[in-house]
Amino acid sequence: MNPLKAIMQQAVSGMQLESQRIIVAAENISNVDTPGYKKKMLLIEPQGTSADQFAAMKQILDESPGQRDYNPSHPMADQDGYVTMSNVSLIMEMADLRGANRTYEANLNAFQQARSMYTSLLDILRR
Repeated sequence: MNPLKAIMQQAVSGMQLESQRIIVAAENISNVDTPGYKKKMLLIEPQGTSADQFAAMKQILDESPGQRDYNPSHPMADQDGYVTMSNVSLIMEMADLRGANRTYEANLNAFQQARSMYTSLLDILRR
């Protein structure tokens, strides 16, 4: 296989993974104040050494309990007057979002560099 093509395929695979991480983090951040919301996590199962090695991704829910706040007037309060809030940590989600963004940019730069080298190689072969 062409090594430059393999690099570009790996970069595309990485960008797809990071875009999914960004989507999951954004959904969690948007629901940080939603009572009863369970944090979504991305489960990634490696698929060997091919360019599609991160193709098996699925979302799972974090089953850890959220904080219980006493608010008997809230419509979602239980019989004791407590409301179970979401189990999302805004700080952790922002850190994950930032990491996913930077990794996406690194994969994009790798793709652009491989494309530039491929174009340069084609220009040399045309001469």
